[in-house]
Amino acid sequence: MRVLTRHINRFEKKHGHKPFALITGGSSGMGLQYARFLAAEGCNLLLVSNQQQQLEEQATQIAKEFNVSVISHFQDLAAADAAESLVKFCDEQKVEIDILINNAGMFFFKEHTAALMGKIDAILGLHINTVTKLSVLFGEKMKARGYGYILIVSSMASRLPMPGITTYSATKAYLRSFGRSLYFEMREYGVGVTTVCPGAIATPLYNLNPKLLQFGVRIKVIGTPQWLVRRALHRMFHRRRLVQPGAMNVYLPPLIAILPKVLVGHLWGKFKQ
Repeated sequence: MRVLTRHINRFEKKHGHKPFALITGGSSGMGLQYARFLAAEGCNLLLVSNQQQQLEEQATQIAKEFNVSVISHFQDLAAADAAESLVKFCDEQKVEIDILINNAGMFFFKEHTAALMGKIDAILGLHINTVTKLSVLFGEKMKARGYGYILIVSSMASRLPMPGITTYSATKAYLRSFGRSLYFEMREYGVGVTTVCPGAIATPLYNLNPKLLQFGVRIKVIGTPQWLVRRALHRMFHRRRLVQPGAMNVYLPPLIAILPKVLVGHLWGKFKQ
């Protein structure tokens, strides 16, 4: 935390205020941890989520616990006009976003069929359309001011094109590529763009049994949200282009890549039953 404090204090000294952070998916999981870490340093927050009750409860709790301003905004970020609507909301509230954390995500593990088109549309909208537009629209405002930070949450799955997570891994690959390219476009304007590609993290996103999550954390196969967020924020303030934390990012993608296609097909046949 002392490292993060140093970054925040440096920002405040240079720009005259603590950073104001917008966090999508800020009501639970990693999004909530981003909110708590930044609020602990005195940052004001705008939390956006489609979980209205949980969002309002967490916003109230964070504001009370850390004595900061927290705006909660209930919104479906998978909608086609979600980004434009959110920018308009910020303009109406006269809120200038210094840190944009594109964290909101969804996940499903299923064979892709016509019956899944609703979920496919949603994940494409949430992971690709909204993140792209938010980064460009808020990025324009940051460029005009000459400073700001954009953090994009991709995934180790961006390097794992596997059955069952077909759309998930493809959209995360888009985010990885988009963020790494946007880094260069924004750098000359004083705006940092950092893309984070975590491995398995103990959050509700994957709908795993809680005991299985705890076991994974214990044997260090699954990381905690706190562990990931601490590293991601530290590297974001250092304006790192790409963050791939954890040993699994080193050894798992290459191992998966060399699996024979016959074996992958056999395993998929077992898993989907």
